[in-house]
Amino acid sequence: MRSAMTWSRWRRVRQAIQVLALALYVYLLFAALQRRAAFPLADLFFRLDPLAALTAMLAGRAWIPRLAPALVTLGLTLIFGRVWCGWLCPFGTLLEWARFRSAGRAATLSPRWRTVKNFVLLLILAAALFGNLSLLILDPLALLTRTMTTVILPGLNYAITAVEHVLYPIPLLRSAVEWVESVLRGLILPVVQPVFAQNAPIAALFAGILALNALADRFWCRYLCPLGALLGLVSKVALLRPVVGAACNRCGRCVGACRPDAIDTGRGYEILPAECTVCLDCLAACPEASIGLRFRRRPDPIREYDPTRRQVLVALAAGAVGVVVLRTGVRAKQRHPQLIRPPGVEDEQDFLTRCLRCSQCMKVCPTSGLQPTLFEAGLEGLWTPHLVPRLGYCDYGCNACGQVCPSGAIPPLNLARKREQVLGVAVIDRDRCLPWAHGVPCIVCEEMCPMPRKAIRLEEVTVTDDRGAQAVVQRPHVLQDLCIGCGICEYRCPVEGEAAIRVFRG
Repeated sequence: MRSAMTWSRWRRVRQAIQVLALALYVYLLFAALQRRAAFPLADLFFRLDPLAALTAMLAGRAWIPRLAPALVTLGLTLIFGRVWCGWLCPFGTLLEWARFRSAGRAATLSPRWRTVKNFVLLLILAAALFGNLSLLILDPLALLTRTMTTVILPGLNYAITAVEHVLYPIPLLRSAVEWVESVLRGLILPVVQPVFAQNAPIAALFAGILALNALADRFWCRYLCPLGALLGLVSKVALLRPVVGAACNRCGRCVGACRPDAIDTGRGYEILPAECTVCLDCLAACPEASIGLRFRRRPDPIREYDPTRRQVLVALAAGAVGVVVLRTGVRAKQRHPQLIRPPGVEDEQDFLTRCLRCSQCMKVCPTSGLQPTLFEAGLEGLWTPHLVPRLGYCDYGCNACGQVCPSGAIPPLNLARKREQVLGVAVIDRDRCLPWAHGVPCIVCEEMCPMPRKAIRLEEVTVTDDRGAQAVVQRPHVLQDLCIGCGICEYRCPVEGEAAIRVFRG
């Protein structure tokens, strides 16, 4: 039996691994943003996510080799229990650090609250069985990455830029600001300020999860996390589990130290493997060294909050009904005319059955053109990526989105093939276009068109401008056979508000 001192050392090792895992997650985030050497590993954490892998393969009815590393996480769980949650999960680490003094209220919460996460897991799996991944917006890695991409990093960049604008006019601080710019800009901070739609609800969801920690430490992990529920069910048959020995004097120190509330005191002190995150806090806190890790061959018995047969049937029915409702709504049948998917996406339904809602593609888009949808694709497509050219265009020299998509929902096209993909077609609004409507010279759209054979051609005509004077202008025309709908013309159009040239889906 190891002493509490030894377990304290191992607990520090765990905490160090937590910090390293979170640091790696953040590093890969910036490596993806700036195309650093680690770019091929930008989606590493999603590849290790068993929930994402299982649901994507269920929905797509296919084996996805890129998500095969999730078997490593399952293997570790079968041996050691929920080590992913206690040692590696970046979201779990943040929630562990976000502590509130009022978290003691957890004592008033019934353990049956854990039924919620198990039922959410069943709903996600049932919906995936019917080809729907909408509820993967609740995957913890997707939650964190989406928030970092659309809220935290843009907010951080805006705040730093605003402070620099205030400090730069001060002569004594000018060199320091220039040094910060030379070190951070382009390496960590983007050159252009990212702007994302839906950042307010995304931030509200993330803030709400953090606020729930006021009710209980790691409230999300205890009661709501579907990935934790999946790993918890696997942990019930884990080989190595923490066990309370006969030397226990019921002092309660382990209970006070256990943040996931994984120690059942109702029938004697018993550690619940499905709830234990192997954080080692209870082993370090035990003064009698009566808690240890032992090999157990029998699976953990069924608990009152474990999924029942009735809940499985209800989840299957709810998943089937939910998919029918989502796919027979008006939004589902009438696609938004400007619902422009990333390059290489040809079949909308196939895309929805494979997209993990992970926001990896939005993270690497250099122009922030890829945005999370709201209702453009119906509720089934909530927070899936689509191109909004007025906010950012599809860079002709970039194919990053397909390279980092974990599930292959966006095909990993090489640059030559990506440049051939037709996203949509540009249409000129002659009532808003400066040369057409006002006789004002403007050739921005033609100049910006990246196609080797310009998809926008100019016709020189003599017109009468708004002041009644004769003027020679060049009116743009779109050659639809050459246009790929990259959207740079709409993005660069100088007309205020809605652009005079807009891209519509093909």
